[in-house]
Formats: sequence, C-alpha cells, structure tokens
Amino acid sequence: MTLATPISAERPLDFFWFIPTHGDGSYLGSETRQRPPEFRYFREIAQAVDRLGFPGVLLPTGQNCEDSWITATGLATYTERLKFLVALRPGVVSPALAARQTAALDRLSDGRLLLNVVVGGNPVELAGDGVFTPHDERYTQAGEFLTIWRGLLSGEQVDFEGRYYKVQAGRLDLLPVQRPTPPLYFGGSSDAGQELAAETVDKYLTWGEPPHMVAEKLQRAQARAAARGRKLSFGIRLHFIVRETEEEAWAAADRLISHVTDEQIANAQARFLKEMDSVGQRRMAELHGGRRDRLVVAPNLWAGVGLVRGGAGTALVGTPDQIAERIREYQAIGIDTIIGSGYPHLEEAYRVAELLFPKLGLGTERRRVGANIANEFTVGHHGARRLQASS
Repeated sequence: MTLATPISAERPLDFFWFIPTHGDGSYLGSETRQRPPEFRYFREIAQAVDRLGFPGVLLPTGQNCEDSWITATGLATYTERLKFLVALRPGVVSPALAARQTAALDRLSDGRLLLNVVVGGNPVELAGDGVFTPHDERYTQAGEFLTIWRGLLSGEQVDFEGRYYKVQAGRLDLLPVQRPTPPLYFGGSSDAGQELAAETVDKYLTWGEPPHMVAEKLQRAQARAAARGRKLSFGIRLHFIVRETEEEAWAAADRLISHVTDEQIANAQARFLKEMDSVGQRRMAELHGGRRDRLVVAPNLWAGVGLVRGGAGTALVGTPDQIAERIREYQAIGIDTIIGSGYPHLEEAYRVAELLFPKLGLGTERRRVGANIANEFTVGHHGARRLQASS
C-alpha cells in the first residue's frame, strides 16, 4: 500500500538526532557503563551533531526527563545551526503561558525552535501532573489549546470560550521569529490523534513500524487531512545500529540487550499494555509480544529496544547500504524526516554521520582532511614533496 502522492526516494531527508535527557548507556536494563543525565553530556551530544550536519534534535518529555524547554534553552547558546524539537504539553500548561515560552525560545534561538505536541499516553504519569482527562477527550482539549496558542503567536487578540479553556482579550506583545508560528510536529496512532493531526499540525510522526504498517497509517492520516483541505508531511522515529559489516551490526544489537532479564521484560510489557492507553505503544509492544525470538519484525528492523523501552522501540540494524535501502523504502511511502538515536548517543551519532550519511547524500558540507596532508589518516605527500623541493 502506498500513498497517492509519494515523496521521491531521491529527495534529501531531514535526519534529526536525540538528546537522552533521561540518561544514556551501553546496555539496556543495566547500570553498567551508564551515563547520568547531566547537562554537560547533553551539550557534548548537541555540539557533536551540530558539527556533523544533523539539522535538529528531539528532546523527550516525561517525569524521568530533564525539562525539554530549559534544556533546549541552554543548548541553544552552545550551538549554531541545530534546531530543537521540544514538547508542547496541552493540559499540563496553559495555552497562553506556552505561547509566551514559545515566542521567547524562538527568539533566543533565532528561529531554531520546533514543537512536538505531546498529549500523553500514560494515565498514571498524567495523574502525577494533575491531568485526569480520558484518552479521546485529551485530543479535543489539545485542539482548543492549539487554537488559542496559534492565535496568540500570530499576533491576534484572542477571545475564546470552549469546553476546556476560556480566554478574554488575550494577546502576545513579543512574537516569535518564525511566522506565524514555529512548526508543529505530532505523533498519535489513534483515531482521535489522527483527527487532531489532520486539523492542526504540520508534520505527522510515527514510530518505526514495518513499512506496510507505516504506509497504511500515513494513508489514513493524509486522507483525514485532505478532507479538511490540508496536506501533512511525515516523519519516523527510529534507533540505529549501523556497522561496516552485517555481523558486527547484529552482534552490537545482541550486546545492547545482553543484560536485560526476563523479569525486566515482563514488567515493562505489563506496564506498556496495562498502565498506558496509547494506541501507538500497544502497536509497538504487539510487534514482538515481549519475546526474544520475535525481534526481527521486517528486513533489518529489530524490535529489541522495545523489550524494555517505552515509545520508540525499533532499530534499523545492518550495514550502511542495507540501512540506506530500508530508509529509501520509508521515503517512498512518504517519510521525509527521520528522528534517530542509538546507544550511547554520542558515539552512535558519529557512526551514523560517518557511515550512513554518505549513502543518503547527507552531511556533504563537512570539511575533509586535504589530500596534500601527510598523516596517519591520509595518503598525502605534501610534506615529503616540500622536503624534496628544499633539498
């Protein structure tokens, strides 16, 4: 199944990376070689990916993460081109406060702010934030929130009375750099989520399901948008394990979950399926059913991360050529943005940029060591020639 108007596989991708504001490490389910969530480490990753040619980064949200807005504000002062995709949380903050924060961070970063609308898929965590609204109603509330938010950022005086919000003579005196608003990203697999996407957002995101499942989901979202006279663009959230040989890649995948216990898997899967009301999370969990012998869910698509990690649970595993081919398959069904990650995130950013980017035509502006330089990384002879010329 393909979209009616697929994006060409030759079209360059936007390839974002991930800032692990909840911590990082080399082994899932283990404190061995764990890296705590420290700003100095986030800064290392952000500066590296800015230099490597990634155009942006996603900062996650939740009770176990550093606040994405404050972290992005700090990182913006240490980077030059990098864009920051931060969480906009309807129901957790007021639309007027969110509009002021949006305008301030967009100005501070000189137009490098992107917004990820997160309605929330874990009622237990939402209750800790004081949110008790049922699943489908959260998306209705988010629609009201974004109507007010968009109006304020567009410079309008907002008078609004709905089921969840009432605003009288609302205004925003200091507007964002990006007009009328910074772009809105959003991921939601339920019917209510897709209705919100069709009505309000710019880019619809999916987690890394097999291509035929992604195609079906994107087609439904695009049809809903078309019914409103709108058109969505699409992105996908994936982990990456790219190595020079296939054997190395799969060995790295096995090593990543080598410390995960059966008890950890059972506890995580019970939480995903019983505690959460996220349709996307259920789809992720059902790919493998918590079983180690069902982790390869499509060619080069491995669901091992999702044994214990909520949210994005799949990784593309293989050589640069293999992974580039899989990416082209997603591109052919409409994906134009990838939000990638890997463990640990600093080292894997380099592997992706150095091994995979050349296969995708990305990062070509990076400066290379000149052929006239002689050192252990080149075959240049400039120094030897200079010696010969002076003798």
